Amino acid sequence: MSRPTRRLVIAVRADPVICGHSGEARNLAEVALTRGFDDVRLLTWPIPALQSAGLPLKPLDRLLPYSPGITVERPEAVGDYRVPDGRHLAGLTGRLVELLAEPVPTVCLSMYLVPHTQVINDAVIAARAAGFAPDVHTIAKAVGSDVTNVIRSCLREGRFGAATVLLTTFLASDEVVAVSEYTRDEIIAAAEEVDAHCGTTFAEQCRDRVAVSYPPIDAAAFVDPDPDAVDAALARRGLRRGRYVLFLSRVARAKGIYDLVIAYGQMRCRDDVTLVVAGTGPALEHVRAMAKEDDRIIFLTDVDDDEKPLLMAGCAAYALPTKPEPDFVETFGIALAEKALAGGGPIITTTTGGVGEAVGDAAVIVEAGDIGGLADAVDRVVLDMSAEERRDLEVRARAHAMTFDRGAVFDQLFQIKTD
Repeated sequence: MSRPTRRLVIAVRADPVICGHSGEARNLAEVALTRGFDDVRLLTWPIPALQSAGLPLKPLDRLLPYSPGITVERPEAVGDYRVPDGRHLAGLTGRLVELLAEPVPTVCLSMYLVPHTQVINDAVIAARAAGFAPDVHTIAKAVGSDVTNVIRSCLREGRFGAATVLLTTFLASDEVVAVSEYTRDEIIAAAEEVDAHCGTTFAEQCRDRVAVSYPPIDAAAFVDPDPDAVDAALARRGLRRGRYVLFLSRVARAKGIYDLVIAYGQMRCRDDVTLVVAGTGPALEHVRAMAKEDDRIIFLTDVDDDEKPLLMAGCAAYALPTKPEPDFVETFGIALAEKALAGGGPIITTTTGGVGEAVGDAAVIVEAGDIGGLADAVDRVVLDMSAEERRDLEVRARAHAMTFDRGAVFDQLFQIKTD
């Protein structure tokens, strides 16, 4: 078997986790095969570890396959129960050292500073210390919860030592990027706060070095879905084209699901459209309980990647009234860009975090947390908006979302020149 000539390793929470960055990893991996990489590895977690963490997961028997040349590696834990958390990290780091020991030029990309960037940093240090002299280039991508959950929680709790470690880990990579301009600004603001407390210089380094790399989306999987396939998917679910409002995202407070369910009870259009809540997440059971007396609210917990664009294309409106919470702020909004590509009814959302970057000027915007305003906005879209207005929003939304196509994002991130 011939040795690969160029390798890409992405350390990430990959499928089956329902997470935008799982999709990012898949899309970057697929494009890499067309850009000169002949060995692509997704370095991720054993499925039992993901299940025990309580993460929202896709059905294991309905995961889309990867192309030949992409390998998903799930190293087993190292050691026994006496090392409760470090065992899995040791497995990930150890496997990466084995890959770096091979004389193959390698790019290592991490998504989530905690813990994937640390895994890559430790593996590179170990490989060099062992004398393997790896030909490796590292890229660290700070995603939303790196900042809104991890770094910000450190600062709220006065744990400046932990925040220092996180920023040092990030900046130790050869290249550092953020998932949106909003995320970049938040990184710099957090660094300024650490600098003021500790006398460090993280903010200056972040301003100089952090670039923006938006989430890569497989536009071809969403644009112009087959009308017959849309109708068939809706028929299987007992839905009718243009007769439902769609929420398709992680079912969590920060996504505005509570606001949407309450607002739906106030809408004039509720007799014309059902509300479809598609997804799983920590708030699912509570939201089900809230809606148990309302037979106009439908829950779908088994939507796979193939069905997603079909449901998006058939809806009367897509509502994601995301709102800032202490542990999460929408730092981009991948589902919003996917919906824009798929077509269908207008997007109704907020300007929380980086959402404006995802939707541009082609969405109906409401104030985060304004339940009455949300109800009015859905009513306007469903009952009052003309066909011409709807078509204009759809065309502009798709044009904006095409800038996030995975090929263009990959080439920008990996600095590949195109004609």
